Amino acid sequence: MLDTKADPMYKFMDEERSNPAPSSASDVRPAGKPLISMENIWKTYQMGVEQLHALRDVSFKVEKGEYLAIIGPSGSGKSTLMNLIGCLDSPSKGDYWINGNLVSEMTDDELARIRNKEIGFVFQTFNLLARATALHNVELPLIYAGMRAGERHDKAQAALASVELGDRVGHKPNELSGGQRQRVAIARALVNHPSILLADEPTGALDTKTSHEIMELFEKLHEEGNTIILVTHEHDIAERAHRVITIRDGRIESDKKTK
Repeated sequence: MLDTKADPMYKFMDEERSNPAPSSASDVRPAGKPLISMENIWKTYQMGVEQLHALRDVSFKVEKGEYLAIIGPSGSGKSTLMNLIGCLDSPSKGDYWINGNLVSEMTDDELARIRNKEIGFVFQTFNLLARATALHNVELPLIYAGMRAGERHDKAQAALASVELGDRVGHKPNELSGGQRQRVAIARALVNHPSILLADEPTGALDTKTSHEIMELFEKLHEEGNTIILVTHEHDIAERAHRVITIRDGRIESDKKTK
């Protein structure tokens, strides 16, 4: 049996992830609204007697099917923004809606369930279980969702085939190249059919050729209808997206379409 609880990627998951997050009528928007809506978002940290404003009055919307990159220098607030988008943290002020749910008012347990339902994470360092096969790594979100073994096996195989790794299902991470490991991570992120694929520096650990191949894969996934949000500090990677938001000093400096 896989020791999934030992992996740091899943430190924010709880045992009730298969249940829908509770909500009241006031916390659910009507259909037809943007997939993501951030309205006057602030994130403030108390540093002794001083306050550090990591995000300052940030507002933007993301429609279903968009391919967005968020870029900014170190300390700009882009990582803080990514954590809020991914429901890993909550804003100090402002409203964050995702797929009709007001997540900025949710408890930690509610956020955990929303993450499993709405967000597929792709990390720079892959975060794969070293002793598990590619297939078992991709199955992990389905195990937490309580899916039966046969069904999750089929879904994980299909996800690996979608990233062109159908012939590597039995390989462990140390038997795969860096690019293949990232493809396994992308398949794991997609296996639950999340509303958003959220990628944090997905090419940061890859060489130039492999980075290009991974970005081609993201373009293919976008063409298939996936909503992708890419967080990066590399301008050439950000320009592969169809829209780029630039963050500086906790504020949106620019928001422009590139394609």
